[in-house]
Amino acid sequence: MKDGFIKIAAVTTPIEVANCALNAQNVASRALEAASNGAKVIVFPELCLTGYTSNDLFLQRTLLNGVKNALRFILQQTAATDALIFVGAPIEYKNSLYNCAIALKGGKIIGVVPKKYLPNYSEYYELRHFAPAPDEMCEITLCGFTVPFGCRILFECENMPNLMVAAELCEDLWAPLPPSTYHALAGATLIVNLSAGDELVGKSEYRTELVRNQSARLIAAYAYASAGDGESTTDMVFAGHNMICENGTLLSQTKRFTTDTCYAEIDVERLSEERRRHTTFDTITTGYTRVPFAFDKIEETQLTRTFYPHPFVPADPAHLAERCEEILTIQACGLKKRLLHTRSKCAVIGLSGGLDSTLALLVTIKAFDLANLPRKGIIAVTMPCFGTTARTHNNAQILAQALGVTFEEINIENAVKLHFFDIGQDERVHDVTYENCQARERTQVLMDVANKNNGLVIGTGDLSEFAMGWATYNGDHMSMYAVNASVPKTLVRHLVAYYASVSDASLAACLSDILQTPVSPELLPPKDGEISQATEDIIGPYELHDFFLYYMLRFGFTPKKLFRLACRAFPSYDSATIKKWLSAFTRRFFASQFKRSCIPDGPKVGSVAISPRGDWRMPSDASFALWQKELDEIEV
Repeated sequence: MKDGFIKIAAVTTPIEVANCALNAQNVASRALEAASNGAKVIVFPELCLTGYTSNDLFLQRTLLNGVKNALRFILQQTAATDALIFVGAPIEYKNSLYNCAIALKGGKIIGVVPKKYLPNYSEYYELRHFAPAPDEMCEITLCGFTVPFGCRILFECENMPNLMVAAELCEDLWAPLPPSTYHALAGATLIVNLSAGDELVGKSEYRTELVRNQSARLIAAYAYASAGDGESTTDMVFAGHNMICENGTLLSQTKRFTTDTCYAEIDVERLSEERRRHTTFDTITTGYTRVPFAFDKIEETQLTRTFYPHPFVPADPAHLAERCEEILTIQACGLKKRLLHTRSKCAVIGLSGGLDSTLALLVTIKAFDLANLPRKGIIAVTMPCFGTTARTHNNAQILAQALGVTFEEINIENAVKLHFFDIGQDERVHDVTYENCQARERTQVLMDVANKNNGLVIGTGDLSEFAMGWATYNGDHMSMYAVNASVPKTLVRHLVAYYASVSDASLAACLSDILQTPVSPELLPPKDGEISQATEDIIGPYELHDFFLYYMLRFGFTPKKLFRLACRAFPSYDSATIKKWLSAFTRRFFASQFKRSCIPDGPKVGSVAISPRGDWRMPSDASFALWQKELDEIEV
């Protein structure tokens, strides 16, 4: 349960309709099995002690007595189990019968949640036997335990504060305003649903989307357990379709028409972090009964869930293509508005033959096309200097020609050497001054070319570079509109690759070579004509940094949690390497805020951005001490 992870199980047991004793044995056995597999919250289907299809047998005293005996048996069998268990049964209260979820912990009943919305249409006739949940919270005595009774109960874990569990039953979720909506607003981070919906053609897809979307809307985890084999097939068939979702993501599900268990580790810490960021997530502070419970021990949840290593990049190729087109359009529409607002018919780009400037040029092409401006108004300037290679120089020229833009070459070697002379810089000393003088000279050239042509300088730097501070202050750090400012490096590559896939052969060939060129600022002299300065050798792999960036900014994860997740997501890196680059990322992120505090305007394209005017407002002189302390404690 370390780092907010807790294992959940949604279980379908085989049943015999009205055989409460046998059903209780199956529930107890599967509960013990799930607990032995590490599950700390276990949910069973609706009316699993009797069978949902008992119909008028629900009106028989013998069946209701059998339910109480079944509950006593389960309590006895699971008394030593360190799990919160939900079972479904009919429960009497004040001359009415209720379809209930019963919460059990440590051999005790700790709460009873009746179903609020009772279907009474098509094949369902629940109002014939059951009453809807009462509006007010009450107390009920069941099997010797006096506990809260009502549909507004929160089960709060005392030694895992972010874990708050609430229950609803089947039709409650399908209603226009499900009880789980109120549960989440009252603080529930996990909703369990005890269900017994029958299977119809096409229903499973709708059910899956319903559960997934509810978890997203509530920023919650949602565990859904459904009735299966053994229910009466007089008029219906039940498929035992169980699911566990977290904030819109389906983590696990069982195959239909089985009596299986699905498991997943949910991250309640992440859910709580996400809710804190949503100011529209109002909270309910009254009307709920809060039932405390505690686990016997807090232990590290063994993770089986996977963590996709490239959170900015969709895994599905078709989805990726759609995402790339959408992002290019967002970028281009942002630039189009800026061009029209400033009445600029010219855009100036420093075209290096590298990935970022290539993407910026492609976006500018799209913006000019949208604005019905001639492409010749785009001035692509290549500015060779000490580190420029023939490969990148040629690719810049080929790219500009293929796209039909104006191409200019301005060699800055003499200007930089003169500047070295002016400031007393030894040309043989390849230090940061040697590098940054080139970057700032290039920016000066671009700004002046833009002034000369009444145009805008289009920034090429990307989100990953700004996050790491891998930009020369008032050099490539500066522009008049930064189209790539919220596009991470791992996504830049896919955007360029997508553009290549929809281009003619000659343009695609050039873009393909650019994609295969090592990422480099090309500020140090080449070795044997090849790039001598590989960015990722200096600051680390961008795929790791983008992973750290996403989870740190999106969910506020700690260094230890970032390290743990990265070790699972990137098995190709050893733990020492991951710690090394996590430390480098965190240190650089804090040290570089002063650069981000004055970055140019640029369009936000995803959920993570670092504009000081929007998503990320951080003091430039914030202390790194707490993060460093935790980094030092990581063992590899």
